[in-house]
Amino acid sequence: MDNSKARRDNARAKRVMRVRAGLHGTGTRPRLSVSKTNVHIYAQLIDDDKGVTLGGIGTLSKANQKGVHNGKSKESARAIGKQIAEIAKKHSVQSVLFDRGRYKYHGIIAELAAGAREAGLQF
Repeated sequence: MDNSKARRDNARAKRVMRVRAGLHGTGTRPRLSVSKTNVHIYAQLIDDDKGVTLGGIGTLSKANQKGVHNGKSKESARAIGKQIAEIAKKHSVQSVLFDRGRYKYHGIIAELAAGAREAGLQF
């Protein structure tokens, strides 16, 4: 039996843990975690000290369902970055730790980060 799926999943898990090993979000500087699927993109602000999510937004959120930004594209990623920065400002957060997960800082992930920086987040 071929165990290539198990090896791929194991490699992905190792990649996530390698990236996340040095990141620990606090109340004043939460972790901005980014995830994506084949169709959508999501971002969350996470306080690891308390173990709570301060806020999250994605292309499936109600705010984006009827708009242009309801799929995975660079434009939607930039809009999600701006929206997560607004959520951070509501929680009086100026600076975050960017957690790209298992994804390369390229393309859609880089556009989301650029949108968050445009809206005033520092990382």
